[in-house]
Amino acid sequence: MHHPAFFNEVRSITLSDPLAAFLGAAEGGLIEYTYHDAVKLAGHSCPTVAGAYLATLMALERLYPGATPERGAIKVSFREHITSGVTGVMANIATLITGATHDNGFKGIAGKFDRRNLLFFNAAIGGEMRFERADN
Repeated sequence: MHHPAFFNEVRSITLSDPLAAFLGAAEGGLIEYTYHDAVKLAGHSCPTVAGAYLATLMALERLYPGATPERGAIKVSFREHITSGVTGVMANIATLITGATHDNGFKGIAGKFDRRNLLFFNAAIGGEMRFERADN
């Protein structure tokens, strides 16, 4: 698939995914996401998709300075309702990368790897999006 050269200029995001490690879905449990992955999910490239990808990238760098972020251990909150404006598109990109879901995601195995209840809408936050580590 041909895509614009600038897609390759945007840094990729590598996360450690304990579920992927447990199931043998990714070597060493490491999963890499690129901006092109976000574009494939959305079906197009636009300022919203780029903004959501870059916001997620920057948030993970701040939450895990010098360390690999853990997929499935990150809470993502949105100030607006899921159907308001571009919130749903932004949430889809954040979910792709972080694994966070509302109540419709993977329920886990033997009490581990639950991806539900990590994605929130109508949150009382100052900005559009907020990322938090679930472990602290």
